[in-house]
Amino acid sequence: MRERQQLDDGISGVRELEQDLADNIELIELGEMEDDKGVISEAEDALKGLKDKVNKLQLQSLLSGEADANDAYLEINSGAGGTESQDWASMMLRMYRRWAERRGYKVEVLEYHDGEEAGIKSATLLIKGENAYGWLKTESGVHRLVRISPYDSQARRHTSFSSAWVYPVIDDSIDIEVNESDCRIDTYRASGAGGQHVNTTDSAVRITHQPTGIVVQCQSERSQHKNRATAWAMLKARLYEAELKKREEAANAEQANKTDIGWGHQIRSYVLQPYQLVKDLRTGVESTSPQDVLDGDLDPFMEAALAQRVFGGEEVEVEDVD
Repeated sequence: MRERQQLDDGISGVRELEQDLADNIELIELGEMEDDKGVISEAEDALKGLKDKVNKLQLQSLLSGEADANDAYLEINSGAGGTESQDWASMMLRMYRRWAERRGYKVEVLEYHDGEEAGIKSATLLIKGENAYGWLKTESGVHRLVRISPYDSQARRHTSFSSAWVYPVIDDSIDIEVNESDCRIDTYRASGAGGQHVNTTDSAVRITHQPTGIVVQCQSERSQHKNRATAWAMLKARLYEAELKKREEAANAEQANKTDIGWGHQIRSYVLQPYQLVKDLRTGVESTSPQDVLDGDLDPFMEAALAQRVFGGEEVEVEDVD
């Protein structure tokens, strides 16, 4: 029913645009016949107003992938660099939480490992909301920060790297089979803030899928049973995301380079010193207000990356109506 509603909305939106376009063109023709400049001007303004509707529908078309409507898992991992990169990872975690809150999404922390002195080593979020995966999927990759380090007594400029990994929550319509004999399950004591029970029992669960090397872990619940169930769901989602990536790379060999998340293949740079600039290295989109970006203003970067993925870098902005 959800898929049917999405198709209905898309078709009806296009038909409404076609009708509005035809009606206003007819009004212009009538105005020219009657030499009524007021009617002509009103119809021309209405045509220009259609641009916003077209852009909205065009954006919706970018979120039409197989799992785009689903909730999403977001993993943040600090890179090499110790405290500096761990602090950057915590900044990224805050950035994505702020972005999710702006869109009215719900956020749950599934896994969290504190840094040695500050920040985090890693964290996993579950982000719930319509099209959560569709919006977030192009954020997978390495993010680079350049700033004067607050942890350097000599106030030198440092470059840090942390990565984001996004994969969809799979629902009942997607059947993923996992052979349990291919998996190693470990339990361990949860870390970070929590009640006495959380920190004194082996309630956290880690599952390693040996054929692929994929590792997932969950420590959000006091119950090992609940954490195990969540970890299995996360593993199935990771395997599904890996299959989606294979299909995408098979369809377009160039896409493999665009979505490579290995270290040194950063997708975006955040420069706080000596100047202020955030630049997406895939699309060229820039912002001279890094603080706004770090406060969750990510939509312009996501929209451009989605358009590039769908249209292969072609210009997708709607031209002004003459």
